[in-house]
Amino acid sequence: MSIVKINALSLPPEAGPEVERRFAGRAGVVDGQPGFLGFKLLRPVAGEDRYFVFTEWADEESYVAWRDGEARKAHKGDYGASVVDKANLLEFEVVMDVPGKG
Repeated sequence: MSIVKINALSLPPEAGPEVERRFAGRAGVVDGQPGFLGFKLLRPVAGEDRYFVFTEWADEESYVAWRDGEARKAHKGDYGASVVDKANLLEFEVVMDVPGKG
């Protein structure tokens, strides 16, 4: 059973484009990690003002290995001052996954 980790990012309204730019600049960095299944950056459009960083992993062990290894190294880089006011990690197990048709 795969797992999903969603980092809910609260940030000032003007910081959205900068967050998007920073994530675009690091696109693909996590792709080669064992157990990594996918990533999405979700921009709020209605009823929500937080950005969501959605990742899916084969299992908790794969996520923890990345979080405690490569992620820690990557986040030590010089990306400038943080534009995020607050981040909350939401954690889920995938109990049903119905692929789309296109």
